[in-house]
Amino acid sequence: MKSAPCIVIAAFLACLAVPARGDPNVVKRGTLENARIRFQNEKRGHVAFLGGSITEMDGYRPLVMEGLKARFPETEFTFTNAGVASTCSTTGAFRLKEDVLDKGPVDLLLVEFAVNDDQDAHHSKAECVRGMEGIVRQVRRHNPRADIVIVYFVNEHLMDQYRKRETPVPIAAHEEVAAHYGLSTINLARTVTDRIDAKELTWGKFGGVHPAPFGNRLAADRVQELFDACWKGDLQREVAPGAYPMPAKPLDPLSYAEARYLDPKDAKLSSGWKLGVPDWAALPGGKRDRFTRLPILEATGPRETLAIEFTGTALGAYLLAGPDAGMVEVQVDGDPAKKIDLWHPFSAGLHYPRTLLWADGLKPGRHLVVVTVLAEKNAKSTGTAVRIVHLVANG
Repeated sequence: MKSAPCIVIAAFLACLAVPARGDPNVVKRGTLENARIRFQNEKRGHVAFLGGSITEMDGYRPLVMEGLKARFPETEFTFTNAGVASTCSTTGAFRLKEDVLDKGPVDLLLVEFAVNDDQDAHHSKAECVRGMEGIVRQVRRHNPRADIVIVYFVNEHLMDQYRKRETPVPIAAHEEVAAHYGLSTINLARTVTDRIDAKELTWGKFGGVHPAPFGNRLAADRVQELFDACWKGDLQREVAPGAYPMPAKPLDPLSYAEARYLDPKDAKLSSGWKLGVPDWAALPGGKRDRFTRLPILEATGPRETLAIEFTGTALGAYLLAGPDAGMVEVQVDGDPAKKIDLWHPFSAGLHYPRTLLWADGLKPGRHLVVVTVLAEKNAKSTGTAVRIVHLVANG
């Protein structure tokens, strides 16, 4: 058993950022040794990938999977693809349990949300911290031995920020989380920017936001470079994985570390709400298959109300905002109501998945939230619809 001073020293060393030998944007914190022990000694492992469409697509993820199988040919891997297009770190924190943790303890998690936190959600730094820290704390609470790597993919806006000598908001936020918890990071955004500026690469060859085969290979090779840096030398067979110490204080006490789905049956609904599969064929706008067979809590007319009591610090909805997305008025504990527009710039042609927190930063405890569908709507919307995939709460 390790003494207290040893644990403190180990935690300190795990948080040190050390560039890998090759790409300086591959930053090694700790060793990922728990994952290697599972893969090499115990011959099994659960590797999960969490993110948006960059994770969901046939891109860097299957290349990393193939690399792990080649590195540990005798290991029986379980791979979880928890990529959902358009989703940000906030949605990631709320869907993590169902999409990842319910499939068993994770030995190695690779997570990417920098692009969607930037271009889809337009998150503030605080929102980026709350989402990513919530993911990390949930994973480590579920399996204290879990290894986690954060990968920053790239869009043109992130590159523009680096060219202005500014660190992009989501990457700065996610780096703070990584440093606080001793997590390795791979900054593909800066790697691609540097190589384009050095005339070693073009944006077209990389493939854009959704990388081409060349770009995905570049990303997967950076992951393998991190593995090489962490897994040098032979592993002693008698070594056992050890729990990572959880920092007593989170970066943000309101981070989504207690994110969860709520049962819609716990809500008091006016008569116009219905729970079921919408008649998607009759609704204009694109639909993604993963959502078209799910029961949706739906109201399409104004003045419909939803009231729910919950315990925690935040309440909202993981919803689909289509061309007819409406507006709601939200009242918390009888305080003055606030108006929230569900429509998103991507809603014009797509029933777009997004998580909107109707109430956040509340004092811990019991709260009553009343949501009313308004007759008012965004000028670009064609209706007043609310379609909820899951009610969500934190705390």
